[in-house]
Amino acid sequence: MQTTFSPEQLKDPAIQRSNEVLRTCVHCGFCTATCPTYQVLGDELDSPRGRIYLIKDMLEKGRPADEKTVKHIDRCLSCLACMTTCPSGVHYMHLVDHAREYIEQTYKRPFFERILRWTLAQILPYPTRFRLALAGAKLGRPFKRLIPDARLRAMLEMAPKTIPPVSRNDDPQVFPALGQKRMRVALMTGCAQRALNTDINDATIRLLRRLGCEVVIAEGQGCCGALTHHMGKTKESHATAAKNIHAWWREIQGEGLDAVIINTSGCGTTVKDYSHMFRTEKLAKEAKAVSEIAMDVSEVLTKLGLPEGKKKTLKVAYHAACSLQHGQQIKTYPKDLLKRAGFEVVEPKDSHLCCGSAGTYNLMQPAISQQLKDRKVATLEAKAPDIIAAGNIGCMMQIGSGTAVPVVHTVELLDWATGGPKPRALNGDPEAPRLR
Repeated sequence: MQTTFSPEQLKDPAIQRSNEVLRTCVHCGFCTATCPTYQVLGDELDSPRGRIYLIKDMLEKGRPADEKTVKHIDRCLSCLACMTTCPSGVHYMHLVDHAREYIEQTYKRPFFERILRWTLAQILPYPTRFRLALAGAKLGRPFKRLIPDARLRAMLEMAPKTIPPVSRNDDPQVFPALGQKRMRVALMTGCAQRALNTDINDATIRLLRRLGCEVVIAEGQGCCGALTHHMGKTKESHATAAKNIHAWWREIQGEGLDAVIINTSGCGTTVKDYSHMFRTEKLAKEAKAVSEIAMDVSEVLTKLGLPEGKKKTLKVAYHAACSLQHGQQIKTYPKDLLKRAGFEVVEPKDSHLCCGSAGTYNLMQPAISQQLKDRKVATLEAKAPDIIAAGNIGCMMQIGSGTAVPVVHTVELLDWATGGPKPRALNGDPEAPRLR
């Protein structure tokens, strides 16, 4: 694609990167075949190719974002299926992230929308605040029919039936390896996940220790920054990301780290991109070092070698989170690990398509999100599974709200299969599947 940025514009590192991305696009349209919003809405401007044209025009002219451009960029899930499909290697993620930052700087949203986005940015990345908000949502849920705004109703519906107690395993500390020490790793405990489901980190710690890892919960870590980053709120996202970089850098410089392990794939995609996010800042060296050792939990479990388990009479439908299969290009490890543990693993039709969760997308674009959820749940249930497994808390909440099939994190099943407790999600139903 030909671009016409001026030499003055290209002095801006963000414009320079977007120019590189734009010039790799050849207009082929392969991306439209795998774009969930294009499939649902059928509008060229709701496809990656259409959005690329809108972004190019906006950035080249240096004009403030307009309502039309904002509408179509806001409808993008950032599922990154287009990046997997693109034969030219267009790095759409960096382009759309820049567009969102530009929109945040140049476009004045309606008052209620500004308040809504500000509220989400002030609550979701902070586990204590999020817990309080979930408790409030539970109280307000009986009155949701009286609320006219679909986004507010979606927020009320997000609250789980029970809010788990705080897990002290998420406090700063060091868990020694069980048996011979093979690796020293930091576990990212996250933000929303710590409020919604504490079992995931607990299971991850047990499993890693069992496989010979010393597990560090670093002092000062927190939200990865993804939630605010995808809203275009760069100052806020970089502030929270910097705390993680400082926390893990201290460990790297101290007793050392073999890996920073992440069990929420949306966070993993962002942490692995810290080197790009901070490339022009003082923390560039430290950010690059963190990105280089950041690993999804399935990557490190594959490296460590999970013990082979006996065959079990349980069918697990594996949901591939977009941030894992497209953002990190990790497609086989979770399935291979589940099979090695003895589970029968099946995949739904169109497994490359998003479930509609996508960070705050299910809250900000509830109508489109609902259509994508219904499609995903239908394809998963068509496989008649005993359990649905996923590697991202957002996907788990989204899918779990639309099906009676138990939804658990992949690592919970692997922990169970290697001597850990039965996942709590399977305990509430007397007909829940048993490990055999």
